Amino acid sequence: MSLVTMDMLVQRAWAEGSCIPAFNVGNLEMIRGAIRAAEELDKPIIIQIAERLLKYSPLEYIGPAMVNAAKAAKVDVAVNMDHSSSFYVIEEALELGFTSVMYDGSTNPYEDNIIGTRRAYELASKYGASVEGELGLVGGSEDGLSDHGIKCTNPDLAHDFCEKTGVSALAVAIGNAHGDYPVAPELAFDILEEINHKAGKPLVLHGGSGLTDDDFRKAVSLGIAKINIGTASFKNVTGFAANYLASEGKHDYFGLNTAMTQGMYENALRHIKVFTGIE
Repeated sequence: MSLVTMDMLVQRAWAEGSCIPAFNVGNLEMIRGAIRAAEELDKPIIIQIAERLLKYSPLEYIGPAMVNAAKAAKVDVAVNMDHSSSFYVIEEALELGFTSVMYDGSTNPYEDNIIGTRRAYELASKYGASVEGELGLVGGSEDGLSDHGIKCTNPDLAHDFCEKTGVSALAVAIGNAHGDYPVAPELAFDILEEINHKAGKPLVLHGGSGLTDDDFRKAVSLGIAKINIGTASFKNVTGFAANYLASEGKHDYFGLNTAMTQGMYENALRHIKVFTGIE
């Protein structure tokens, strides 16, 4: 029970018809809260950070904390570099001990996406790490500063992409988007079912924050073996911190630390239960 690869976790979940929660983190409190929830429920998780967020949480600082926390965990934990298109960032993460990387070439032409994802696979393979790729275009962004629109994954290209790139998991676009949903999305489950039939690999759903529990359960039944949760966690941590600072009495760093950890813990606990079928 400790640091493992994403491939190990998603393959096992896929075979069991289950799903691995992947929590984006930004500080030590979020790392601790996510792992505390996983240990309490005795379920494996993935902790990850997106390249766009490294300006707030530099990789050389947060990366070792993520890796060391995974090594010390009482459950299996994979550490993933999320949404990266910079090979120097990918290599730095692998050098720090990350066990998977997600190469995002989704805004590139199809053949260029294959070339970039394959390059990430070859680099990660030298470290014994696994790779996630993305086909189609998930809307929004992790930091809320950009949106390239949504383009559903072409099911007919899914198997070809997976075969040519060597990915362990494929992130798909079925109407999902990063960040807050202005209105509840209608996910294209018919397309997801077709992708699942043709891809031959575990599938990943990005933009999980804001979807209903029924959406999650149906997605898992159709091959989704990893779901990313970012915005909901950051909002919960911020909310717990704000409530603490607005409460009566004396405030200090240690109380704030506890509040932020609790905010992450409660959000992680809820999502782990939904994704893994715990009542």
